[in-house]
Amino acid sequence: MFTYSMYDCILVPTDGSPEVERALEYAFELAQVHDATVRAIYVVSVAGYGGLPMETALEGVSGALRDEGEAAVRRVKELAPDGVEVETLVLEGSPSRVIVEQAQPDRCDLVVMGTHGRGGIDRLLLGSVTERVVRRAPVPVLTVQVDPSESGEQPEQPSLAVE
Repeated sequence: MFTYSMYDCILVPTDGSPEVERALEYAFELAQVHDATVRAIYVVSVAGYGGLPMETALEGVSGALRDEGEAAVRRVKELAPDGVEVETLVLEGSPSRVIVEQAQPDRCDLVVMGTHGRGGIDRLLLGSVTERVVRRAPVPVLTVQVDPSESGEQPEQPSLAVE
């Protein structure tokens, strides 16, 4: 009997923070249901360090950010339940651009990522990697609010954004 699996590869960007673990729970559950691989990526964005002296940026900061990325994707592997295959990548570039590049239909079928739920002026000033990915990704994006609500309310359930 032929079994159709909607997802073969689920892309999960991580920043290494404990809050991302909520998004990972959804990705792992979907991976188990669909017998999919989870591809965890960490994107080293060295653009924010352009004002540092060249030798500092190239040697110290880049190396530290790569180490941080390796630790972040290693943590995803540690958290994966038995039976869920996890691939890991540490890449460099603009986070939203790299995530969208990895979210091509021939690479991954779904992106599961956290959103900090910022609104208003905070989102306007800080921008949103998640928002840019939702707008540009050629595959569905499942967003999971990862910040605990300051008001004590339960966070919203994930939303499947398909463009």
